[in-house]
Amino acid sequence: MEAAERDSTEDWLIPESSAPPLLSELEQRIDEALVIAKASEKAVVEVGAAAIEAAEQARRAAEVAERATAAVLGASAAEPGEDAALRRFSERADRVVARLRALERRPRWGRAASAGAVPRRPGG
Repeated sequence: MEAAERDSTEDWLIPESSAPPLLSELEQRIDEALVIAKASEKAVVEVGAAAIEAAEQARRAAEVAERATAAVLGASAAEPGEDAALRRFSERADRVVARLRALERRPRWGRAASAGAVPRRPGG
């Protein structure tokens, strides 16, 4: 073979634009990927812990709601005569309301009453 027919070393050179990354560049990319992966893992762990805490709070809220519902159902199932103190309180409240309504229907004295002032008693 003649020297003119041989390949030159320049024929085997790869252009810089299509050259593969250097080993140091690959190591740098791997380090960056590890940092990102560790940060992602930490974030996922925190989100998971928050989700577990939220589920626990929801469970506690459901238990409180169940107890409240049971208490309401138990109170509504009770006979009216079972709680005498509550019955007496309701009767007294009804009497007070009746008195207040009766007072509202009474006529007011004097001109000041129509303006919203405290009514005067006759002769006073």
